[in-house]
Amino acid sequence: MATDPDVFARDVWSRAPLLSARHELGGSSYDDLFSLAAVDELLSRRGLRTPFIRMAKSGAVVPTGRYTRSGGTGAQVGDQVADDRVLDLFLDGHTIVLQGLHRLWPPLIDFAGALTSELGHPVQVNAYITPSSSQGFSAHYDVHDVFVLQVAGEKRWRIHEPVHPAPLRDQPWADHRAAVEARAEEEPVIDTVLRPGDALYLPRGYLHAAEALGGVTCHLTVGVHPVTRAHLLEALVAIVADEPSLRASLPMGLDAGDPSAVEADLHATVAALTARLASVTAADVAARLGARQLTADRPAPMGPLAQAAALAGLHDDSVLRVRAHLRHVLTVEDDHVAVRLGDRTLRLPAATGKAVRALLDGEHIRVGDLPGLDPADALALARQLVREAVVVVE
Repeated sequence: MATDPDVFARDVWSRAPLLSARHELGGSSYDDLFSLAAVDELLSRRGLRTPFIRMAKSGAVVPTGRYTRSGGTGAQVGDQVADDRVLDLFLDGHTIVLQGLHRLWPPLIDFAGALTSELGHPVQVNAYITPSSSQGFSAHYDVHDVFVLQVAGEKRWRIHEPVHPAPLRDQPWADHRAAVEARAEEEPVIDTVLRPGDALYLPRGYLHAAEALGGVTCHLTVGVHPVTRAHLLEALVAIVADEPSLRASLPMGLDAGDPSAVEADLHATVAALTARLASVTAADVAARLGARQLTADRPAPMGPLAQAAALAGLHDDSVLRVRAHLRHVLTVEDDHVAVRLGDRTLRLPAATGKAVRALLDGEHIRVGDLPGLDPADALALARQLVREAVVVVE
């Protein structure tokens, strides 16, 4: 964005929109990430399936059966995109939404992985392709922050102040439809035209609507799903649930709608909660949040066949590095080392602790130079970590 990263983090992140023109961003476009040619390839040559595609017009989402069909002999999967049906709807003014591009398109896979590591919050990428003078969605807000990157064409954006600041995942704009519609009639805080190479940051909750101007337009929406104080609260609730007095049943014959009937238990609960919270540490909360993040992201692609070949020929001079963007939690105990991943936990001999820590810290290390291990043990550890896709062979 058109500001210093530290200034963005301090003054803009989750607080205010920020518009950045192409010349403020160095003058480059986003052709290295995505293009209209990439859209055509995905729609016609990649066997794209729902829910990786949606189509909509003026806020109404089209039933999937109108733009999908079976892939024919040897590919009789009924929800594959039908490019001819997409063409017909597109010519009728419908917007194409390509979802989950951070899992589909190689440049965006790499981009999203690096951005997730940089921001510390999970990232997704969608593309919106709109025909001339059309609007795919009416004014609404998202429950995640977004970076809008204009790829092709021109699109007019109108931005309004939130009606429900900092919405959570279970607080969609439709819950405030009347307020959103009324706010959209007011003067926008931003009314601008994005052109190729421009960018727009919107914190969650800001209302936005976009209209294509003049020709076909395409923009990427980079959605950032922030870790919030609500997640801290969820972690605290999970931690304090180990206090028996906070799990006690309320009395028989209770009228839960009567304030006087719950008052005594409310005071007792608040007192017990206050006492238990006093002993909660930042480490307790971080452990909960860290475990949640393990499954929120996916590590970088690593090429199973290439790594299988490298594993077969592994030797002392092979160089190892941790798999890029791999989320993990390392725990060193007296008798073992535990590496917690999203779907499993590896338990390794205690003697491997120095070597495992060095690799997970990002060092590129020859197998024969793994610290604290003799050659045989170093090779055995390397084989296990490569097989588990924790590290890759350079």
